[in-house]
Amino acid sequence: MSMNSFGHLFRVTTWGESHGPALGATVDGCPPQVPVTPEMLQHWLDKRKPGQNKNTTQRQEPDAVEILSGVFEGQTTGTPIQLMIRNTDQRSRDYGDIVEKFRPGHADITYWQKYGIRDYRGGGRSSARETASRVAAGGVAREAIKAMAPDMSVTGYMVQMGEKKIDRAKFDWDAIGQNDFWCPDADAAKEWEDYLTWLRKDDHNSVGAIIEVVARNVPAGVGAPVYGKLDTDLAAAMMSINAVKGVEIGEGMAAAALTGRDNADEIFMGLNGPEYSSNHAGGILGGISTGQDVVVRFAVKPTSSILSPRKTITKAGEETEIITKGRHDPCVGIRAVPVGEAMMACVMLDHMLLHRGQTGGNRGTIG
Repeated sequence: MSMNSFGHLFRVTTWGESHGPALGATVDGCPPQVPVTPEMLQHWLDKRKPGQNKNTTQRQEPDAVEILSGVFEGQTTGTPIQLMIRNTDQRSRDYGDIVEKFRPGHADITYWQKYGIRDYRGGGRSSARETASRVAAGGVAREAIKAMAPDMSVTGYMVQMGEKKIDRAKFDWDAIGQNDFWCPDADAAKEWEDYLTWLRKDDHNSVGAIIEVVARNVPAGVGAPVYGKLDTDLAAAMMSINAVKGVEIGEGMAAAALTGRDNADEIFMGLNGPEYSSNHAGGILGGISTGQDVVVRFAVKPTSSILSPRKTITKAGEETEIITKGRHDPCVGIRAVPVGEAMMACVMLDHMLLHRGQTGGNRGTIG
């Protein structure tokens, strides 16, 4: 029984632990003759890697990706692509105090209850370090998407940290890469900087976040009805990311407060095909893309590893307290942005391949 793979035609299996010698991904189903080099993938891994600024974990990992198979002379061969990222800055001694204790908010207790064994060094398989493998696989997916839909792009950004939200009126795509938070509102980013510094240094605490990921210039017709919905797989992909506790598409939960008149995206005929008055649907109707932006948001819980003492129990059932030492993100949502982008890219490519396989890439024309 394997629970470490996702995707249908474009299938990704991740492997490895936080404090093991390496981790990585096996990517199967990538079309042949897609240009892929380590440098191409490294660009995306560098967005996620730790230790880049004071607002993330200070673990120093280069996250240098190695391509072991499936690529020849800079192009994919159509065979499985093996990607490996070596761990170089493990400090397993930081976790010596939790060998017998379960950290509240972590998967320690559930892994033990299920398997009767757990890798206590940084959480092992449950560590957010596993997401480096996803980002590497997402880099492959992005290159394959370029060949099928050259104008399509995937961009993620943070829209909320704790109770602090961006001002949508100040949304600036260019601002996203110019601050530590991948925030499209420069003023909000400055406020978040001060808030997170206080939270980390003075309050010894952490905070959650909401990430939004948008796929632009998506072809219409991608996805399938009922059990093969594009939004079904997007929701599952985002929910599989460590610390994610909620996912919504388009208007999401806020749609419950709207009337049918307000929520329905009216359709008009434009010069290049159908156009919509709004995008409450998040670019997906009946599980199939409309040609609008595909918009997904997910909520990341606060990092459970904090220096404030919390009550817990031991494997023997004894009550105790625990302080989680080590190097941890005060807001894990920051480094979740490139992970969300990678999962969007993998799912979009998978469904584009499924669409091409079922219909030959053809679709109904309008006008």
